This record gives sequence, C-alpha cells and structure tokens, in this order.
Amino acid sequence: MAGQGMERREILRYIGIAAVAGTFPGFSKWVFACPGDHPQVTTSQSPSGVYKPLFFSPEHYQMLDHIAEMIIPEDSTPGARQAGVAEFIDFMVANRVPVSTSRDVRSMEDAMEAGNELQNRFIAGLDWINARCHSEFGHAFMECTPPQQTSLMQELAYKAKFKPTTESGRAFFQLMRDYTVVGYYTTKIGLESLGYPGLRTVWPKMPGCSHPDDPEHAHLLARTRTS
Repeated sequence: MAGQGMERREILRYIGIAAVAGTFPGFSKWVFACPGDHPQVTTSQSPSGVYKPLFFSPEHYQMLDHIAEMIIPEDSTPGARQAGVAEFIDFMVANRVPVSTSRDVRSMEDAMEAGNELQNRFIAGLDWINARCHSEFGHAFMECTPPQQTSLMQELAYKAKFKPTTESGRAFFQLMRDYTVVGYYTTKIGLESLGYPGLRTVWPKMPGCSHPDDPEHAHLLARTRTS
C-alpha cells in the first residue's frame, strides 16, 4: 500500500534518526544500536514477554500495529509487524521524536510543543479512524472486515479515492506512513528488503551496545526520569 521508492539519501537520513532512538532502552523486535548483545532483555516488555506500550493504550497500539502491517505487509519479505515497527512508533511518539516536521524548532519549548502536537495527532488520528469506521460500517476499525479496513485505508492513501470529508484521515495516514517507513527501513529486515549493498559490510561492523555491563539499561532509564 505504501508504494515506497527509497533513495540512498533517504536511507541515510532514516539511519540518523534511528541512531537517536538507539541511545535509549531497546525494544523486543525493533533494534538498531543493540542488535546482538542482549536481545531478550528489554525495558518495554512485561515479564510475560508481551510488549507493553509506553504511550499508546493497548487498543490504540493494536490499531497502530495493524495499520503499519497494512502499509508494509508481509509478502516475499517480512512486513512491518515482523520488523517491530509498532514498537518503534510507540517509542518515538512517547519520547516526542519527530520523523519530519514543518515546525520551526528554535528552543526546548518549541521542541516540547512539537512533541505534544505529535502525540495529539496520533491519538486524534486513531480516534478518527474508529469514528469513520463506526459511521461507515457500524464497527470500530479492528472489528471491521479486512475488505472494509482496506477500503478505508485506500480512501486515505490514494488521491484517486479521496473524499471531501476525509482530510483529517488523510493527514493522519501520511503521518502514520512516514513513521512506518522510517521504522521499517532502519531495521536489518528493512534494509535487506531493499537489497541495500552497504548492509553486507556496514551492519556486521555496527558497534552494538556500548554498555554490556548494564544489560537492563538502568542508567538510561534513570537519565530519562531525571531529565
């Protein structure tokens, strides 16, 4: 559905964004800075091993994961779900990290406002999707049939299918698409799907975790709580 064409410049920009996320505690699936050191220990997981969202409610997180998989589905290569894209989005939104922004950020106050706006846009967008589905199909998004879900996503993704009453939904879909693409193509899975030639030489040389003596990343958690 996303119809991506990826250029080297875009990939490098996405890797730069991912490197920022990689300085924080990791995820159970989406990994960048700590690809092989302690993949089973993550601060975002519950003792049962099920990912516990940092920002989104369980219901919103389920929608997030499902829509990301619709944007980059599994076919001959793994999809967004297998790459852990929803975890990436949840982490980035929780920490107010924009993938792209038109806002002129000149101060910490500007950055916080942009981050708050980002969080509000995601929540409002997911709520809009549910409201639209209730209006069109009589059910919340996750209770709709796959054809109904696909029909709505296509209305938001493709210009030929746009409707006058879906402006808010289209804006949210673009935001969701941007985060899904960045989250996917900053994983090994995503780069492999592109046949990215640098992967063969660059990925094995990744420095990995810089603090193997702290496998639970406690010092990073302490830092984010006091900042």
